[in-house]
Amino acid sequence: MDNQQNKNCQDEQCCDQKNCCQEEQVQQQQQCCTTNCCESEEQIKNNVKQRYGEICEQTKQINAASFCGVGGCCSSSGCGTIDYAVFAENYEKLQGYVPEADLGLGCGIPTEFAELKKGDIVLDLGSGAGNDCFIARALVGESGKVIGVDMTPNMIRKAQLNSDKYNFRNVEFRYGDISDLPILDNFVDVVISNCVINLVPDKKQVFSEIKRVLKQNGHFSISDVLTTGDLPLAIRKASELHVGCVSGALRKDIQLKILEELGFTDIQIKKEKVIDFPDELMLKYVSQEELKEFQNSGIKILSATIYAKKQ
Repeated sequence: MDNQQNKNCQDEQCCDQKNCCQEEQVQQQQQCCTTNCCESEEQIKNNVKQRYGEICEQTKQINAASFCGVGGCCSSSGCGTIDYAVFAENYEKLQGYVPEADLGLGCGIPTEFAELKKGDIVLDLGSGAGNDCFIARALVGESGKVIGVDMTPNMIRKAQLNSDKYNFRNVEFRYGDISDLPILDNFVDVVISNCVINLVPDKKQVFSEIKRVLKQNGHFSISDVLTTGDLPLAIRKASELHVGCVSGALRKDIQLKILEELGFTDIQIKKEKVIDFPDELMLKYVSQEELKEFQNSGIKILSATIYAKKQ
């Protein structure tokens, strides 16, 4: 791979589906593959949709007891023996909290830095059972509106049931792909999302869509999983770890570069935590030697909340 090819691949976060699975190409592809590159985008999306459809039927306690790579993204209190309170945040004391909507999924509280005000129109990407939507609703008031978009039908149904139970009239849930949002251009004031974009193969397309739907001078506040360097290829190829919000995580420097290239301004990392995944989970997908090399590399897995504006 020449320098220009590598640059294009890194800039667009592309992944040649054929070459990526060939041993002689592995090292060359490491910079550009941030998802399970032996699967198509459609397969990845179907895996996510299936697993989160299953998670929708579980309780927060069941999700919290599961391994991240098996039980869902960013469970609230445990992957193996690790306390994952450092990954997910506690919503219970927030205004607008609806217990039935809190499945223990997430890696931050995007509304914390969203600067929401009365009357705002807010869009939540990957809205799940409605947890962040209901928090946003309390902040924008009756004069505002919150729209949640999710590609899992079970989640949409559960979110709507939760909304109906509390008679919320200014929250709407739409079925759709966040890479192709069912939202008009220049329509929303604020976009939020919580531990979802890492699940999407084409992350640059998602942020292009965010820019399209935001009004002029609108902004986003997004919590997600990032890394400080390239994860081992074995980790990035694991379907279970992709659904678990690990193998699809974007490198922080590439994430910031994408936002700059798309023309976002006032880009800030508002909050950042280092996540230490248990060795027993990592050893399912890498050898002892690969794990040691990864640990010695200093590369970190992060939960971060990023803010940026559209001019």
